[in-house]
Amino acid sequence: MGGRARPDHGTGAGRTVSGSPIPAQRGGPGRPTRGARLVRFCARLSASRPFEIAIIGVIIANGIVLGLETYPDLGSARLVLRVLEWCFRAVFVLEITVRLLAYGRRPQDFFRHGWNVFDFLVIMAIFLPGLRGDTGLLRFLRVMRMLRLVRFSPGLRTIVTALWRSLPGVGGFLALGMVTLYVYGMAGWLIFGEAYPENYGDIGRSLLTLFVLLSLETLPDLIEEGVAFSPWTLLYYVSFVIITVNVLLNILIAVIVNSMEEARRLEMTEGLAPGYDEDGDGIPDEVDRIAISQRLDDLRTLIVELERDLRIDRDDGRPRRTG
Repeated sequence: MGGRARPDHGTGAGRTVSGSPIPAQRGGPGRPTRGARLVRFCARLSASRPFEIAIIGVIIANGIVLGLETYPDLGSARLVLRVLEWCFRAVFVLEITVRLLAYGRRPQDFFRHGWNVFDFLVIMAIFLPGLRGDTGLLRFLRVMRMLRLVRFSPGLRTIVTALWRSLPGVGGFLALGMVTLYVYGMAGWLIFGEAYPENYGDIGRSLLTLFVLLSLETLPDLIEEGVAFSPWTLLYYVSFVIITVNVLLNILIAVIVNSMEEARRLEMTEGLAPGYDEDGDGIPDEVDRIAISQRLDDLRTLIVELERDLRIDRDDGRPRRTG
């Protein structure tokens, strides 16, 4: 939760990497007003580790209560669980209020961070007029509170950020995969449509058979049926497995791994250039941070190569003579 803080004009509070304000430094002319003291208190509270641990505990307790409510015969315990649910709501509303007050005169900055917006929507949506009683949508919103645990874990945040950043690449992969499946589905219908109508009788059954084949569990049975029909059908299944299971899935893994690396770079360099485009160069600061991290990695590699060329002994720092 570290990183360089950014000043919050009007209150002197800053923000950490995850978007939570940090307490301002004491000092300055005059005695702080009651509002300024409240802002500083909320900033210190929202940035403190005990506060985060307490909220994590409440979120976990909320998940336990949701699990207990799935049992049919609770008797009088159901009333206790309902009271606990209202206690959880009060705690979460208080948490959001503290986080908003910590931004002082600029509460709109609270909504500049995606996790803050998610927390606000999940917590406040349960108070909508149409969500009364024990509706399915209300239960869904209560379950969504468990996802708030992600914001308190840097590792989980990196994974979620990587998955979010990989969506464009995954979309291209899905388009290519659908085209490949359709081509092989039509080929399977042409080859096996009459011999095995239960698997390739139409394009729908053919696509379903190939989709299940992606798990490779049905591969031996299908190959046995295909070879019984014609030995040349072995090329059909071998090429399908190589192209889809090996090539396409490896492409998907590469896209996700690349997004993980970018998300890790963003997490490491978040405090170097906060904001969206504060330097005014027309390039989003997120891209600037990735470029800075890549340049640092290139510089480290260059230093290692220079040390190897000069044969610098790391123990004494003096060049070793050769020859």
